[in-house]
Amino acid sequence: MKPPSFEGKIHRPESLQSWIGDVARPLVFTNGVFDILHRGHVTYLARAREEGAALLVALNSDASARRLGKGAERPINPLEDRLAVLAALGCVDAASWFEEDTPEKLIAAVRPEVLVKGGDWPVERIVGAPQVLARGGRVLSIPFEHERSTTRLVERIRGP
Repeated sequence: MKPPSFEGKIHRPESLQSWIGDVARPLVFTNGVFDILHRGHVTYLARAREEGAALLVALNSDASARRLGKGAERPINPLEDRLAVLAALGCVDAASWFEEDTPEKLIAAVRPEVLVKGGDWPVERIVGAPQVLARGGRVLSIPFEHERSTTRLVERIRGP
């Protein structure tokens, strides 16, 4: 059986160079765990995509996500599943991942014109911001429109 077409949007980090040459510019880059996708996530991703011609979302690998201190049971969904769900979104042009604690090497490799994070990230703390700004790009902290949290969802599911 042929895989769904959205799986063609998933790129191994080492193969991004071949994809990046054909991508529409300006390229928007964002990253995160995106464990249990919720309204806050999809609204944020849609807003990020509006900032350029293509959106690349880089996910923390499972080990990288665990090092963020969200709990030993996180992420709940494994990387392969998180990649597939994000790639299926119409606003996402490509999805990849990184094993390190930050996506700094990936940002340097793909050279996005626009770098975005959610509203809880001040621009001066966004990894890769100095490099993107030095190339004449933009760095944005997109305000939250829907206060949602995967951590709070997990707590609700588990109950009191």
